[in-house]
Amino acid sequence: MTAGMPVSAARRRAVIDALRQGAVPQAGLDLLAVGLGRFEKAMSDELDTLASGGSVFKAIRGEYGSGKTFLTRWLAEAAKRRGMATAEVQVSENETPLHRLETVYRRLTERLCTSSYPPSALRPVVDAWFYVLEEDALAAGADPAGLGAAVEELLDERLAEVSRSAPTFAAALRGYREASGAGDTATAEAIMAWLGGQPNVAAAARRAAGVRGDLDHFGALGFVQGLLTVLRDSGHPGLVLVLDEVETLQRVRSDARDKALNSLRQLIDEVHSGRFPGLYLLITGTPAFFEGPQGVPRLAPLAQRLATDFLADPRFDNPRAIQIRLPGFTLASLTELGIKVRDLYASGRAVSPRVGAVVDDAYVAELAHAVSGELGGLVGVAPRLFLRKLVDVLDRVDQFEDFVPREHYTLTLAAGELTAVERNAARHGSPSSADSVELDL
Repeated sequence: MTAGMPVSAARRRAVIDALRQGAVPQAGLDLLAVGLGRFEKAMSDELDTLASGGSVFKAIRGEYGSGKTFLTRWLAEAAKRRGMATAEVQVSENETPLHRLETVYRRLTERLCTSSYPPSALRPVVDAWFYVLEEDALAAGADPAGLGAAVEELLDERLAEVSRSAPTFAAALRGYREASGAGDTATAEAIMAWLGGQPNVAAAARRAAGVRGDLDHFGALGFVQGLLTVLRDSGHPGLVLVLDEVETLQRVRSDARDKALNSLRQLIDEVHSGRFPGLYLLITGTPAFFEGPQGVPRLAPLAQRLATDFLADPRFDNPRAIQIRLPGFTLASLTELGIKVRDLYASGRAVSPRVGAVVDDAYVAELAHAVSGELGGLVGVAPRLFLRKLVDVLDRVDQFEDFVPREHYTLTLAAGELTAVERNAARHGSPSSADSVELDL
């Protein structure tokens, strides 16, 4: 539990349901945090930087199962508690190639969320922004008859910097407001789709907004800048954008890989230049991506920007550095996580009191040892499966009065429930890097 505070039934259920499916929960991660305390102060300070108009770039490195996704969602939750917006984007060769930033922007708007609005929160955020403009115009003395013109003036004023590099962003906002005001829902929705980077928007809607074509790689940077302005003015002082699994760049064609690495270098430079006030850009990848010949070292300027000294003892890693590493789970920390999940499960009002007694700390440790043993002793690969199996055991104890896991439960790992990395570990006990997985081609 967090600081001894009770956990709502809905929050508890959402976490347990995600673990039951073998997924990282979308929320409630503070209830499960193990070993993240050393990053908390630095990341809290970095969120403060966003609120004051600064920007942050951070890289997280770790093998499969080390907790990269957990840490990024934990940070996103902390950002949302401060009123910020978040978006998690999976980098992939076909869906979201990093060398085409217009696709990254499109996924960003599709996955944009706040504490009040689930993905996609783009339209509610824009509507809230226009409401703020109207309130500000009225507060400045605008009369109802001249409100439209006053809002137009404020729109131009607040997007002046953005319009220098992406004038179509402001044009699309004007077109959306006009279509909405006229009750033309179809056109308003189409313009909002174009504003979100969607391709193939109807030509009539684009003409209504005074824009042409689709968003391109370079225009996407201006649109990110515009989105940050809209977020800030509508009460969201920052955006945490996670680019997950950037190690997939190692497995694309060399020309696309080089362009993607250069795009990443460009993004880092833009963040550090101050172009994106309020942006926290976070990437995740494996050590092989940051150190291997097909990754960061392939582009010297990028390697220089991400260079970080890691000492032999991870206790002395600098959490303020541009790159931080997650050493992964040990049996002790995996057991600690399991105990947290058991306690969270047992806190449910309708849960059998047997749960806490039968699934004691010793049994949690035994199960953690057994699952990691089935995966070649690679503890770092075990968390997802371990928690899924643990919740399965807890469910059985809760539902069947005579179920005793030490007597009735046999651990089995079916091939169909394993990821490629988990199958590789179970088969060979080989290194747990996603980059060393045998692929069936």
